[in-house]
Amino acid sequence: MLHDLAPIHERPGGLLEAPRLTADGVVFSDVTGGGVYCDGATVVPKRRGVGGIVPHRDGGLVITGRTLLHGERELLAGEGLAGFNDLTTTPDGDVLVGALRFHPFAGEAPVPSPLLRVTGPGQAEVISEEALWPNGVGLAPGGDRVYLCDYAHAQVLTFSLDGSGAAVFCASPRGGADGLAVDAEGGVWVALGDAGAVARFTPAGELDAVVDVPADFVTSLSFSGTEVLVTTLGTVFRGRSEVPGLPLAPAAV
Repeated sequence: MLHDLAPIHERPGGLLEAPRLTADGVVFSDVTGGGVYCDGATVVPKRRGVGGIVPHRDGGLVITGRTLLHGERELLAGEGLAGFNDLTTTPDGDVLVGALRFHPFAGEAPVPSPLLRVTGPGQAEVISEEALWPNGVGLAPGGDRVYLCDYAHAQVLTFSLDGSGAAVFCASPRGGADGLAVDAEGGVWVALGDAGAVARFTPAGELDAVVDVPADFVTSLSFSGTEVLVTTLGTVFRGRSEVPGLPLAPAAV
């Protein structure tokens, strides 16, 4: 499943998130310490709470936080929300992003929070409010079915792109359900948080494998072909998989 894991970047004490392999290098964020980094160099200084990053087709990055940004361009202001967490894109470049109606790092209790589909600046529709704490999000190979981690319940939900047919896809075998990625076979990979591991589930939602990661907390993962990036508390790892990941369309909003 996941082989040859090796550390490539370290920020001791940082809650590293949102890994992406871009044309410029390995991009990741530090949720608690602040900032977005590319191969360790600062790309966006100080910004906290960045739980999701995707490249934009016009260059630059779409990042989460208190608002949803593309460079200096605000895509969503987050009015009435505590902020935005993880995100992915549809094949046509819309952004699917989980929003939070509570402040997790202030100790507030989770409340049902939406997964939004962003089609342009200031243009968003609610797809689902099934999750208490929306986290990792991905699409099935056909592009018509969503997988969404609910961190509060340590499980992955699934539903159609219009939000219908919601069901529990799988439960974490141990620990939490933080970041998520989907491979070309339809396998769903989940970062297991404080379990210090990554799990792969079959397209039917059955547990296929669990791989331990040498870290206390595993936050997220992403594919670039058969390369796999894994973010943890303090370290970014790079490994490989026999099965490539699904290509991620750049954001077009």
